[in-house]
Amino acid sequence: MPDMSIKQRLAKLNPRQREAVRYIDGPCLVLAGAGSGKTSVITTKIAYLVQECGMSARRIAAVTFTNKAAREMKERVGQMLKGKEGHGLTVSTFHTLGLTIIRAELKALGYKPGFSLFDPEDAKALLRDLMNKDAQVDADQINSVQSQISAWKNDLVLPGQALSHAGSDDEHYAARVYEAYVRHLKAYNAVDFDDLIMLPVVLLQQDAEALARWRRRIHYMLVDEYQDTNVSQYQLVKLLMAERSTFTVVGDDDQSIYAWRGARPENLVTLGEDFPRLKVIKLEQNYRSTGTILRAANALIAHNPHVYDKTLWSEMGEGDPIRVVVNRHEEAEAERVASEILTRRIKERAEWRDFAVLYRGNFQARLLELKL
Repeated sequence: MPDMSIKQRLAKLNPRQREAVRYIDGPCLVLAGAGSGKTSVITTKIAYLVQECGMSARRIAAVTFTNKAAREMKERVGQMLKGKEGHGLTVSTFHTLGLTIIRAELKALGYKPGFSLFDPEDAKALLRDLMNKDAQVDADQINSVQSQISAWKNDLVLPGQALSHAGSDDEHYAARVYEAYVRHLKAYNAVDFDDLIMLPVVLLQQDAEALARWRRRIHYMLVDEYQDTNVSQYQLVKLLMAERSTFTVVGDDDQSIYAWRGARPENLVTLGEDFPRLKVIKLEQNYRSTGTILRAANALIAHNPHVYDKTLWSEMGEGDPIRVVVNRHEEAEAERVASEILTRRIKERAEWRDFAVLYRGNFQARLLELKL
C-alpha cells in the first residue's frame, strides 16, 4: 500500500519490530528468528530513516546476499517511498556494492576503464593455463586450488601472506599459483568474483582518502542475513561504519548454513566486541507456524551452540500434532505421502496448493511424482 504513512506502517508492526525500526542512535543487531518479519523491519526502517528522520536515501545502503532478495527488498521499499524520496538509495548484494566501489576507485586500485569481471569458468580457464605450465593437472586439482584461492581472498589473505603461512607442499603450490593468478588478472585488467569484496576492503584499509570518501557517501547501513557474512564482508561493513556506528544488521546464528563456504556466524560475537554499544533486539514472534511446530523447533534449536538465546512463539494457535511416520523403504514412503495427499483431496476437498512436500534431495522427488 504505497499511500500508507510511516506512522500507519509502524502501527502494523509488533512492539519489538517497532523498537528495531525506531532505534537509530547506534549500532543495532536485530536477532530475527525464522518467520519473524525481518524483511518488514528492514524495509520499514529505510522508509523511517527517509520520511521520519529526514535522511537522504542516497546516504543509505542496504545489502543482502542474493540478487533475488535485493530485488524483492527494492520493490517493497519502492512501494513505501514516494516520488523522488528513494532517489539514490542503494539496495544490492555485497558483491554489487563492492563492484560500485571498484568502478568509482579504478585509478586508486590501479585498473584502467573497461576492466573485465571473470566469472568462475573464466577464472578456472586461467588457472588451468597457469597450472599446466608445470605439469598436466586434472579437474580436481584445478578445483581444489580455485577453492583455496577463493578461501584466501574471502579471509583477506594476500598472495605473499599465503606463501609465508603455507603449512604443506599442497598449500605452498596453491600459494604460488595464487601469486601468478593475481599477477595475470591484473595484466588482463580483470577481477574475479571474490575480488569484488577483497579489493574494496584492502583499498579502504590502505587509502585514508578513499575511506573518507565512502564514509561521507554512506551514513547508514542495513545488512540482511548477517550470520552468513565472511571475514571480508564483515570488514567492509566495519570499515564503512566504524566512525558513525550507525547501522542495523539482521541475523540469526541458528539459521547459519554456509560455514562450508566461509560464512562466520561468530561475526555476531565479534560485532559486540568491536561495537560495545551494540543494542540487541530479539524478534521472537513467528508469523508462519503454529505453537506445536514452534515448541518442537525450540526444543531442537536449544541443542545448538548459541550466541544469543531466543524462544519463538506464535499467535496462530496450537495446530495439528506433529506425526513421525516410519516406512519400510523409499517407495513405501512416497506411497504414504501420496496417499495422504489424495485422501485429503477427496475427503476435505483440499486444493493442490494446500500441500507442501519437503525432501532432502531432488532424486527423491521422482518417486513421489510417479505415485501422484
